[in-house]
Amino acid sequence: MIVLAIDTSAIASAALIRCHESFSDAAVLASFATEDTKSHAEVLAPGIRALLDEQSVSGADIARIVVGVGPGPFTGLRSGIATARSLAFAWDTPLEGLMSLDALAWDAVAEGAPSGEFLVATDARRKELYWARYAAEGTLIDGPHVTSPGELPALPVYGAGAGIYPERLASAGARRVAAFDAAQPTAASLGLVAVARLAAGSQLPDTTPLYLRESDAQVPGPRKRAL
Repeated sequence: MIVLAIDTSAIASAALIRCHESFSDAAVLASFATEDTKSHAEVLAPGIRALLDEQSVSGADIARIVVGVGPGPFTGLRSGIATARSLAFAWDTPLEGLMSLDALAWDAVAEGAPSGEFLVATDARRKELYWARYAAEGTLIDGPHVTSPGELPALPVYGAGAGIYPERLASAGARRVAAFDAAQPTAASLGLVAVARLAAGSQLPDTTPLYLRESDAQVPGPRKRAL
C-alpha cells in the first residue's frame, strides 16, 4: 500500500510511503522538499508528478493521502491542502490531515535527541513562532500556539524557529538545539507519523487548517459617500 504525504506549512514537500495493509513496516519510497518558503504553488504539483513518475506509480495506486494542516502561513498552507483535496477528489482516495509540527517531533525522537519534554518551533513571521510541547517519546502535550519567542517554556527547542531567535529564547530560559535549528516539517516525516498512528489504531483528523491567526485580508466595507 502506498500513502502520499504532502506538507506546505513551511517548505513545499511531498513523499510516497510504502507500508503493509496493517500500516506496519513503513518506509519512504521517494520524497522531495524545497528550501524556499515562498514557492509552494509553483513547485508542489510538478514535484508530486515527478515522484509518481520516478516510482512508476499512478493515482490509482495511492491508497491514502495525508496532508499537513499547519500551523503555517495562509498562502503556503492553502497550497498543500488544496492540492491534497483536489487529488483525493480526482483519485477517489481517502484524505486525512495531521499537524505539521508532529513531523518535527518525529525527527527529534528518531535522532534519539530528547531526554525529557521538548518543544518544536517554526517561523510564524511577525516576530512570532508556531510551537508545540511534546513528551520525550513524541506525544503531544500542549499546542499548537503562536506567540513571541520570549513566551516559550524553558525547554529545549527543535526546529527552524529556534534558529531565528536564539537570544530571545535564551532570555526565556529555553534552549535551541543547534543540530535542528534549520529543520522544517517535511512530508516524509509527516507520512511516517501518520502511518505509525494508523498502525496503532488511532484516527487522523480532517484537513481543517490550523492558521492560529485571523486572515490579513478583510472584506471591503461600503463606499463612503463623496458628498
